[in-house]
Amino acid sequence: MTAPTPVQDLSGRTALITGGSRGIGRAIAAELLSRGANVTITARKAEPLEVAARELTESAGGPRALAVAGNAGDAEARTEAVRRTMDEFGSLDILVNNTGINPVFGPLMDADLGAVRKIFDTNVIAALGYLQEAHRAWMGEHGGAVVNLASVAGIRSTGVISAYGASKSALIRLTEELAWQLAPSIRVNAVAPGIIKTDFASVLVAAGEDKAAAPYPMGRLGTPEDVARLVGFLVSDASEWITGETVRVDGGLLATGGM
Repeated sequence: MTAPTPVQDLSGRTALITGGSRGIGRAIAAELLSRGANVTITARKAEPLEVAARELTESAGGPRALAVAGNAGDAEARTEAVRRTMDEFGSLDILVNNTGINPVFGPLMDADLGAVRKIFDTNVIAALGYLQEAHRAWMGEHGGAVVNLASVAGIRSTGVISAYGASKSALIRLTEELAWQLAPSIRVNAVAPGIIKTDFASVLVAAGEDKAAAPYPMGRLGTPEDVARLVGFLVSDASEWITGETVRVDGGLLATGGM
């Protein structure tokens, strides 16, 4: 692996990544570890989270991944993840709000409102809650960088994952609001992926990967690593004058004018 340039190097910094046991979150953890950061990963299920942390640490060969199990929607779990991070590494310089759920598909007129509330609580409120904890523990005094995982569904309507899309649109708006409130010491950006080849997106590719990839000018679906490399840039000093931005990583999908 090519060594990071000085402005991309994250040695001496600590990142907390939610939903870090698999998929995009795990790829982001691997990317930040490769740049020298220490990393805390969180997820609901303790056993696969511990396995992921161990494998990530072994692969990194230097920086360490700490596992802290907990539900992102639980305020006590958020407090514990930040506390454990500070106790273990002594700082919290980077926050990646990656956790997202989508139990609701189809028309909103048929949607269960309890499920919609849960989507917003996990995808939006929990992200703000994590940042509040990080701000109190470290970032408020020392600064930092935050990346929220949004979606192209938060930019353009799909008609299929509409409740999820509405929550990601709210997360994009929250990103902009926080960016100017917390500048200049804390930068807050978002990334908006298209379909990424993960278990989370399996429903969207049920008819076949070739069919799902057909609308993408780049001719393929995204990978977790495609997203991770962008996040690595956004939390590094290479992007020190970028805040309040939502960067699409969608293989050109929205450039076509469709979804």
